[in-house]
Amino acid sequence: MKLAATGVEFELRAGTVDDVPLLLSFIHAMAEFEKLEVQTSESTLREALFGEHPAAQTLLAFIDDQPVAYAVYFFGFATMVGKRGLWLDDLFVKPQFRGNGIATAVMAYLADLAVQSNCGRFEWVVLDWNSPAISLYQRMGAKIHDDWRLCRLDDDELANVASQLVRLESGR
Repeated sequence: MKLAATGVEFELRAGTVDDVPLLLSFIHAMAEFEKLEVQTSESTLREALFGEHPAAQTLLAFIDDQPVAYAVYFFGFATMVGKRGLWLDDLFVKPQFRGNGIATAVMAYLADLAVQSNCGRFEWVVLDWNSPAISLYQRMGAKIHDDWRLCRLDDDELANVASQLVRLESGR
């Protein structure tokens, strides 16, 4: 679909399995910007995003057939409101295309998707040093919760906690 941003029109479409190499290149670019390490691969993405049970959905933005942005999102459940929630995992616009309203338009698209899907929430996280993104989200009216802290178990910690499980009966 064609979308209008402040400074440009662009095409926004769902990612496909053929887009996995492009998605991985965007993930690497975002990781470089955020000073993170990429642990995924094309095969991991292919299975996780386009396999039998997709874990998330993707969006790609193009200007004149040139890829300029991507987003990854999924639906969860917000127990406190008793409705689905939309979680934005990634939103990245290539640096040379920032400031044209592409991120704002993608966020508006996702907010509309959340409304159409009867979601009670649309949530994401932002790094505390990413002041341009924080400013964008505040201008949109997002509440930034300083009192909530992201908790994460990675690799070894995840395995360590899982190893503490004591099953008294077989099964899940």
